[in-house]
Amino acid sequence: MSIVKINVLTVPAEQRELLEQRFAARAGAVENSDGFEWFELLRPLEGTDEYLVYTRWRSEEDFQAWMNGPRKAAHEGGGERPKPAATGSTLWSFEVVQQASPKN
Repeated sequence: MSIVKINVLTVPAEQRELLEQRFAARAGAVENSDGFEWFELLRPLEGTDEYLVYTRWRSEEDFQAWMNGPRKAAHEGGGERPKPAATGSTLWSFEVVQQASPKN
């Protein structure tokens, strides 16, 4: 079964729009990676300043290959990097043990 990685990003209210713009601009950056299955950026509705970045991968090895390859290259590229929109980040990891989809 697949694995799920959820990056929990603490984002102050004044940085929300910037974070969402940056994710929109990165469209396609992960979609062609071997083993990539799904991506969602989840905006909090109430009670928290934490966004969730949900990705699903075929295996831990595929995720690590992306982390150590394309993701690392994109985040360590030359030139001056803009200030992060998030003030904190925590990575959660899960293994999918059951799943369901609509019956239609």
